[in-house]
Amino acid sequence: MRRSTTTGAGALLDRTDEATFVAAPVPLRTEFAFSLPRGYVDASATVHRDGVMRLATARDELVPLRDDRVRENGAFLTVVLLARVITRIGTITDVHVGIIEDLFASDLAFLQDMYRRVNQEGHTRATVHCPSCEHDFAVDVAAGGRLGES
Repeated sequence: MRRSTTTGAGALLDRTDEATFVAAPVPLRTEFAFSLPRGYVDASATVHRDGVMRLATARDELVPLRDDRVRENGAFLTVVLLARVITRIGTITDVHVGIIEDLFASDLAFLQDMYRRVNQEGHTRATVHCPSCEHDFAVDVAAGGRLGES
């Protein structure tokens, strides 16, 4: 008899008999939604906050190294790399270097941290410590609200 069950950390298992468990495949998450702390302000003064970042490929990390702007100023690598992996900010789907350059510094720092979490750690969670109750817990920094919101 076959039936699915859940154990420990929420992993789905396919139970084929009383003694054997086979791990069910978990789909690879390749896109991560985010909400910028301040938001990108376009030419018509519209603020765009919600967006999507996809996983980076090896090509995404290699191609910018051939860019003359990156060769002249290594700090520009972040801008070019983010422009390659961010697929949408608000209603803007043509995210390019000019848009990333016009982000507020706090939004750029947020996206850099998110890029690192997504591509090196595989998730957008951060561990935080509550000074009031003294407990540690995880929050999803990409899905969270903006400053001052609850």
